[in-house]
Amino acid sequence: MTPDATAVELPDPRPGRLPRRLPVRQVLCLLPVLLVAVAAVRHRSVLAEGFAHLRTAEWPWLLAAVGTTCLTWVAAAVTRQGAVVQRLPRRRLLATQFAAGAANHLLPTGLGASAVNLRFLTVCGVSLARSSAALALYMLAESIARLALLAALLLAFPDALRLGGLLPSGMAGPLLYTVGGVLVAATGVALCVRRLRAAVASFVRTALSEARSVHARPARALALWGGSLAFPALQAISLVAVGRALALPVPSVHMALAYLAATTAVALVPTPGGIGSVEAALVVALVAAGGPVAVVTAVVVAYRIITVWLPLLPGALMLGALVRLRVI
Repeated sequence: MTPDATAVELPDPRPGRLPRRLPVRQVLCLLPVLLVAVAAVRHRSVLAEGFAHLRTAEWPWLLAAVGTTCLTWVAAAVTRQGAVVQRLPRRRLLATQFAAGAANHLLPTGLGASAVNLRFLTVCGVSLARSSAALALYMLAESIARLALLAALLLAFPDALRLGGLLPSGMAGPLLYTVGGVLVAATGVALCVRRLRAAVASFVRTALSEARSVHARPARALALWGGSLAFPALQAISLVAVGRALALPVPSVHMALAYLAATTAVALVPTPGGIGSVEAALVVALVAAGGPVAVVTAVVVAYRIITVWLPLLPGALMLGALVRLRVI
């Protein structure tokens, strides 16, 4: 080294410096649990009221409600498998549905479950286009099955609900006009914007091709439509079991019909997991089926405790574990 050389001070790599990369995966593992804590704090009064009702209920019926709630994840897994031709790993698929249920209650209008399942399918090697088509096929089949069950029960028991009380006077017309206007506007935008039109056309072609491939395999078609029918039926049975546990004086079939009507009515309400909107719609529908308001409120709160709040923390932990294990 020459005497005139200037020493350059190198940065000191001491502990405590910021990491070069943000640990995104670790953050994503903790985020679901944090969201559950926030939701629980916001709805703490509802949770306290629900657990108080559960303490006075008949436990055999509550255990039946818990069992049928667990079976809904099996039905969802069967339907997801039926929506794709490729064979999916069964245990991971079932665990993903449990985690997707938690994600669905933390994000609006099914976005959480859709994102989790889309990521799972792509990790399993299904292309993004085919994964998106499978999600669309799943939602279409589940919607058709729910409406078919509702229509069948309405035809069999036309006097089960006093439908006039489900909507305020004069609201049916504006509601139908609003839904129709939104559909027309969306169609117009899709037709007028060239790039969007091309993207929609490509997606429709992929979706139709995937649907034909699925229905060409009897086992896949049976899984798709059987699971789609079982899913809302099991949810309705869970409500019936809670109603029996709290001695709700409404026939079981009428309770099931009220559930299907309420969940169909709130399908377009953009709230996380239907929290708030589902409770209100269920109360209105069960009262329309002839239930006393006080007992109906207790049943709805207890039902949501069993189907939403009790699985929420384990589902969030499962979601974090699946992210950490790179399953999703």
